[in-house]
Amino acid sequence: MFQSFDSVSDPAQAGPRLEKLRARMAEAGLDALLVPRSDEHQGEYVPASAERLAWLTGFTGSAGSALILGDRAILFVDGRYTLQAREQTDPALFEIESLVDNPPRKWMKANLSKNARVGFDPWLHTIGEIRRLRAALEKTGAEVVPLEQNLVDAVWDDRPGPPAEPVRIHPLAYAGETAADKLSRLSRKIEEEGIDHTVLTDPASLAWAFNIRGSDVPHTPLALGFAVLSASAGPRLFLDPEKLSDETRAYLSEHAQLHAPADLDDVLAELAKDGGRIGLDDGQAAERLRLVVEEAGGTVVSLSDPAALPRATKNATELEGARAAHLRDGVALARFLAWLDAQKPESLDEIAVVRHLEACRREVGGEFQMPLRDISFDTISGAGPDGAVIHYRVTEKTNRRLAPGELLLVDSGAQFDDGTTDVTRTIALGRPSAEMQHRFSLVLKGMIAISMVRFPPGTRGADIDAFARLALWKAGLDYGHGTGHGVGSYLSVHEGPQRIAKTGTEKLRTGMILSNEPGYYREGHYGIRIENLIAVTAPEPIPGGEIDMHGFKTLTLVPIDRRLIDPALLTAEERDWLNAYHQRVFNEVAPLSDDATRNWLRAATAPV
Repeated sequence: MFQSFDSVSDPAQAGPRLEKLRARMAEAGLDALLVPRSDEHQGEYVPASAERLAWLTGFTGSAGSALILGDRAILFVDGRYTLQAREQTDPALFEIESLVDNPPRKWMKANLSKNARVGFDPWLHTIGEIRRLRAALEKTGAEVVPLEQNLVDAVWDDRPGPPAEPVRIHPLAYAGETAADKLSRLSRKIEEEGIDHTVLTDPASLAWAFNIRGSDVPHTPLALGFAVLSASAGPRLFLDPEKLSDETRAYLSEHAQLHAPADLDDVLAELAKDGGRIGLDDGQAAERLRLVVEEAGGTVVSLSDPAALPRATKNATELEGARAAHLRDGVALARFLAWLDAQKPESLDEIAVVRHLEACRREVGGEFQMPLRDISFDTISGAGPDGAVIHYRVTEKTNRRLAPGELLLVDSGAQFDDGTTDVTRTIALGRPSAEMQHRFSLVLKGMIAISMVRFPPGTRGADIDAFARLALWKAGLDYGHGTGHGVGSYLSVHEGPQRIAKTGTEKLRTGMILSNEPGYYREGHYGIRIENLIAVTAPEPIPGGEIDMHGFKTLTLVPIDRRLIDPALLTAEERDWLNAYHQRVFNEVAPLSDDATRNWLRAATAPV
């Protein structure tokens, strides 16, 4: 199993750990300490050695931050994790605040006393984050103090060592472009921006630019490291040499000078001296890198990661790989759903569902001679009230038995050499209530609206997010997460900069892959989410129109539970879309399925 069901959260340990940490804070003369859920690369997934927030608080979500004071401790999380944070932390020790509405800088501006000293590890916060923090605290007279040593590490006696998994070459047959060509493109971009060097801090950018993959963090094939790219010199790549085989070292040596990660400070300082202009991404690069450059006499220039957009706009080979990966995944999901429908709900629990789904993906991958490399995130298997926990992760401790009349929300994905998948289906366990059908149908209307939308070049994700919410809003309902995130090509299942959300400011471009996943969550009762992956298509003319328009091509090929649909709530256009989608699912998935699954598919994809 790629997924563990161990409960790694232990709120009972938080008290003694906080006491030790506060003693260290007192020694350092600090009134407050920031403990983010991040590593040196600011990624969503971090190695075990960087799980400081979970170790200290018990909260295991993928986004959050803690502020530790002498007599208070506040955990900041977004709307996806509000319920989880309450369940995983000791309420006597941690207050829960909104990471979006009242983030740490805003809370500190309102609550810290004059001359308070706030400590932070400059490797774990971005340049932009610290700039905003300083601006917020400037008028209060509080001081932001970069620390040479991480104080959590100082009291974490059994902290795991850093990952040292092997780096693998990602074949051209899946990448679609050589590393040499990619690096040449990036070098030209740096020169056009008028800077001398830039630092790639996102391991996904390293993976894309050098056509490599790794296994340093859970479920995302990343090798943790850095690269320095230059306008007029060859790249420098900073990877642990223990991760490189002779073959990989020889391959990478053709494209870059190889260094150990510990050399980055010295190399960057040397490049920065005498006024070197160093491009750093304010939203991605660690504050530590800014300090190194400026202390060496260099100039920091704000520059977005030059690999981010090329990585997000998939080439023809990557798009074909995504289509193939989703077809295989559709075969696996059809097999899984057919099996699930044949079981008595009470005979299963949430873990059994996860195990069988992963087994189906493994089987199908083997049959297609394209092995399942990993799952793309821990499968969310939420029955009944657990489905209302947006990022629920089942453990042996929380495992719940399925029951007739409930809803089961299953959000899962796979990592194959040719693509990354992510799909959510909400399944009726027996006869659903009228309320369930009503809410599900409203969510479905939103998903179909995004699927059918046409939009002109220059449109941002924020411009179309409301399409997914309109039916829910009319009923006085909403959901507390974005509608869609970017997805990588055998990379991160959550890829930027593209997203469909109120905060989605990046223009949607041909070849970008995103999720389309509106939802509804009734706390304590059930959760609903329907998710397909979609690819942005090239602008095309519309008969009688004046502007060529982008659209979306749906990649996911998995039936939507017809038992949860109230046809009366769908327009004729929405029913036509749904029936055409289901016909396509049957036409593509059924010929690759066994007889029992094919028979199930025929009923599951019948017209509404």
